[in-house]
Amino acid sequence: MKKNILYVCHNHPSVRPGGAEAYALELYKAMQHSSEFEPFFLAKGGPPMSRAGSQHPGTPFAPIDGDSHAYFFYTDGYEFDWLYGTMGGKDIYTRHFDRFLRDIQPDVVHVQHTLHLGYDLLRQIKTTLPNAVIVYTLHELLPICHRQGQMVRTVNNEELCDRESPRRCHECFPSISPQTFFMRKRFVQSHFSLVDLFIAPSRFLLERYLGWGIPQEKIRFEEYGRSSMLQEQDDTDEANRPRNRFGFFGQLTPFKGVHILLEAMDLLVKDRAKSLVHSSKRSQWDVWSEPEAPSEPPQEEPHLWLHGANLDFTSSGFQNQFNQLLENASDYVTMVGRYDHKNLPRLMKRVDWVVVPSIWWENSPLVIQEAFMHGRPVICSDIGGMAEKVTHGVNGLHFRVGDPESLALTIRQATDTHGLWEKLRYGIPQIYPMDDHIRELTGIYRTLSSQSLQTR
Repeated sequence: MKKNILYVCHNHPSVRPGGAEAYALELYKAMQHSSEFEPFFLAKGGPPMSRAGSQHPGTPFAPIDGDSHAYFFYTDGYEFDWLYGTMGGKDIYTRHFDRFLRDIQPDVVHVQHTLHLGYDLLRQIKTTLPNAVIVYTLHELLPICHRQGQMVRTVNNEELCDRESPRRCHECFPSISPQTFFMRKRFVQSHFSLVDLFIAPSRFLLERYLGWGIPQEKIRFEEYGRSSMLQEQDDTDEANRPRNRFGFFGQLTPFKGVHILLEAMDLLVKDRAKSLVHSSKRSQWDVWSEPEAPSEPPQEEPHLWLHGANLDFTSSGFQNQFNQLLENASDYVTMVGRYDHKNLPRLMKRVDWVVVPSIWWENSPLVIQEAFMHGRPVICSDIGGMAEKVTHGVNGLHFRVGDPESLALTIRQATDTHGLWEKLRYGIPQIYPMDDHIRELTGIYRTLSSQSLQTR
């Protein structure tokens, strides 16, 4: 008889696109082929990700797209405490979530995220099902950092933070006392003590959480597994075509660095204007002095396609900055906007390079895997999980984080260096297959379940 496994996520990608939720859904669907586990999926529904709340009065749960094993968890009427990561009304856990757990009876609960749901989910799982195994995938640094888990200082808006402390956190948020930050950490860690195993998809992230206080024996590295995607017919035979097409795929937010990318494109526009003026003056001189000299063909300029969403979740100031930068670089940039994940192969085929310009550390950006799956070298910031996943000069290029000039120079290097794209494409590693990932996770679930039985 199969054991039940419940995957819990803070959002569903059909509501708002995002990397963690896309991976969680992909994992759930892949686990449906398991002969050992029967998967269920629970995703936060309603605000703030969606304007529409619960459509079924009397219950906060509703099936997702007719799937009898997938449910939205609506928290209408309950206020989420961002500082402590908890709901104000505890009956959302003790009454509603408790009843859901009793109905599903999962042997394993694999938590992908607790944002907008609360760390209290972990305590309720242990209370309702004391023998259930709890696995928690750490997708980012929100438990450590109150600033949306970005670990970027507020005192100097783009200064990276490499450690937390009550004093340092108070410096970023002067209205919150050091004592409160001390209690916040104790609150989160008390709930994390109920987790049987944490999974870190990057070694960078693993080290950060070890430093924060998760015991070494309770955390392990395990890369995201990915299902194979149908790829469009490739165009590598176009050997003489300039590799000057760039793509951004992700959230249109400050932390994802899309403004850094647009500033770099604006610099390239201005550089082109200067070059045209200089070339015009030089060609007039050349005609006078060397009339027989042939003129060089004009160089094809780089072009950027922006694929992304959730700009409306950012501040009005950032939206204004984004729109102005987009207008400034309009000759070099095409705004695509939100895209359906099933169209990714076609969109990837349209570009040569994928740019990941995040100004925060990142963990294991799925877009890097997706770029590699489609044979696209990556240009990324030189820090954290990005630098770990992309090897400079082997399968991509690094630039100085938060530096538009460094990015502009790197883009120019990518377009102007003959044979570089082919070399980096050849260095792209094989992506960790979802089937192998499922086998590894199944072994983890099995071992933890066996240990749980022995301690009863």
